[in-house]
Amino acid sequence: MTMRYTSAAAVLAAATLAGCTPTADARPAHEATQATQATQVTTAQTTTHAPVLAAAPAGAVRFTVAATGNTARYRVREQLMGRDLPNDAIGETTQVTGAITVDDRGAIVADQSRFVVTTAGLKSDSDRRDGYVRRRLLETEQFPTVELVPTAVRGFPARMPAAGATAGPVTFELVGNLTVRGVTKPTTWRVTAKQAGGTVTGTATTRFTFTDFGITPPKVPVVLSVADTIGLEYDFTLTREAAAKP
Repeated sequence: MTMRYTSAAAVLAAATLAGCTPTADARPAHEATQATQATQVTTAQTTTHAPVLAAAPAGAVRFTVAATGNTARYRVREQLMGRDLPNDAIGETTQVTGAITVDDRGAIVADQSRFVVTTAGLKSDSDRRDGYVRRRLLETEQFPTVELVPTAVRGFPARMPAAGATAGPVTFELVGNLTVRGVTKPTTWRVTAKQAGGTVTGTATTRFTFTDFGITPPKVPVVLSVADTIGLEYDFTLTREAAAKP
C-alpha cells in the first residue's frame, strides 16, 4: 500500500485536465480540481460510521471505544527506487468506533460487537500514497469503512476481571470476520490488553494478503517491490460499561 508516484503520472493527469472543458472557476483547471478533491477528502474524513448496537443483554459487559486513545493503521513492506533498504509504508487514522460485548460466561455476543474504521481518514507520510490508497486500493467512495465483527476469543482467562479492578497485561487471540471492500473473511488477531479501573487498553494485530480481499497490489514505477502481506494494527482504549442486571 505504498506509493510515491512518478512525475510521469502527474504529467498524464495534468494533460488530461488540460483537455477538459473550462469551468467558471477562475483558477487553472488542475488547481480547481485539486481544491475539489481536497474538499471531498476533508468532508469524508469528518464523517464517521458508528455502528448501532442494541442494549447489552442482562449479565453482559460491553467495552466501548473511548473518545480518545484509538488508532488503526496498516503496515506494508516496500522497496523504493533509489533506496538501499526496504521500509514500511504506514497509514493510520483515529476514526474508529464500536464496541465488543461479552456475556456472563465470557463468550462474545457477536451480533452486539463491531468495530468500524472510516478509511478516508487514513494518512501516511505521502499525500500521493494516500490518494492512491483511497481511490485505487480501498475505493473509499464505494466502501467507506473497514469493519470487524468479533466472534470468539482463545486463551482468555476463565474469569473476567471485576469492574474497577487493575489486571493484566494478558495476551490472547481474538477471532472475527473482517470486511474490506465488501469482501468478508475470517481473521485471527493477537491481542495484548490490560485493565485499570473502568478502562481497557492494548494492541491488536493481524496479517493477510492483498489477494485475500481481492485487492490488486500497487504497481508504480518508483516502487520496485511491495510485500504481499498487509499488517493491520489497532491501538485501543475501551470504556467498560456496567453490566445489566439479570
